[in-house]
Amino acid sequence: MSEFSVYVGLDVHKATIAVAVAAAGRAAPVYRGEIANTATAIKRLMHKLSPDGEVLGVCYEAGPCGYGLHRQITQMGHDCIVVAPGLMPRRATDRVKTDRRDALSLARLHRAGELTPVWVPDQEQEAMRDLTRAREDLKAIERVARQRLGAFLLRHGHVYDGKSRWTQAHFRWIERLRMATPVQQIVLTEYIDTVHDAQRRVAALIEQMRRACETWSMRPVVEALMALRGISLITAMTVLAELGDITRFDSPRQLMAYLGLVPSEHSSGGATRQGGITKTGNGHVRRVLVEAAWAYRFPARKSAVIQRRAEQTSPHVQAIAWQAQKRLCGRYRHLIGAGKNTPQATTAVARELAGFIWAIACDVPVNTAAVA
Repeated sequence: MSEFSVYVGLDVHKATIAVAVAAAGRAAPVYRGEIANTATAIKRLMHKLSPDGEVLGVCYEAGPCGYGLHRQITQMGHDCIVVAPGLMPRRATDRVKTDRRDALSLARLHRAGELTPVWVPDQEQEAMRDLTRAREDLKAIERVARQRLGAFLLRHGHVYDGKSRWTQAHFRWIERLRMATPVQQIVLTEYIDTVHDAQRRVAALIEQMRRACETWSMRPVVEALMALRGISLITAMTVLAELGDITRFDSPRQLMAYLGLVPSEHSSGGATRQGGITKTGNGHVRRVLVEAAWAYRFPARKSAVIQRRAEQTSPHVQAIAWQAQKRLCGRYRHLIGAGKNTPQATTAVARELAGFIWAIACDVPVNTAAVA
């Protein structure tokens, strides 16, 4: 760990930043008051705390204000870490929380080396993350719109008896419906238009993802991950947009733990109890991996679609993808045969799928500015 002469703790909010400073050694940290959360005020603070140009050790908690503060401080030549709030050491007896106390605690813990920093994406990486999360948000809006339309139809006794819903045939059936009153017919039309509008927005963002991927520095890794069964462009881009350079994880187990896919445990004395997965870390990646794992409930086979995607990658990546298929399809059948329910088996497959993703990412060279 690097040692600095001054450690700065910042409790960041939308309009203000509480500042505390801890000098190297064992002296108690000092609260320096609040400043405005503006680039000019931050620049003035850094010059005031480092009049002779010495490097400061600055930290603040990750939150809704993003990484702009981190980028400004590092560009000024200082060291800055963004801290994971859930991993902050806290005493059980602490019942008072103020901005002043939080800033003092950050400065003290940073000096003691007890803070766990998060990985900070560069601007390109953050842009791709915003794009994939926007698609995810609009997909949730589309799902809600479909549920409301379906609930409206069910209330009035219209039940679709076709093979699958939300297809062209289903929409043609809905558009032919005649409601009891003109007002209800207008309501039906508005619900239909809302669903179509949400679908158009989702489709536009997916197209934007395809275009953005063409110039993305991590495009080779995206194409390599698409050789895996159950992982298409959306899943691959979501994984890499959220995780960045996967090679920063030292092992597959570390990646699995980061995604919250490992079992929780409560052991005391001679008793050992394991529970459900921890669900810590990045929930976006965990969700898409569990969705991808559903594809492995079928027997292993190289379909035409998977084969076409795999041919865009190296022979070694293709070998890893085929090995993953054989392993994970067999793993799913074994777990179901052992009496595990479907969600448990799928989650276990998702955990091992993360290991194969790590192996492929380590095999594909990519130029990316990952910040530890």
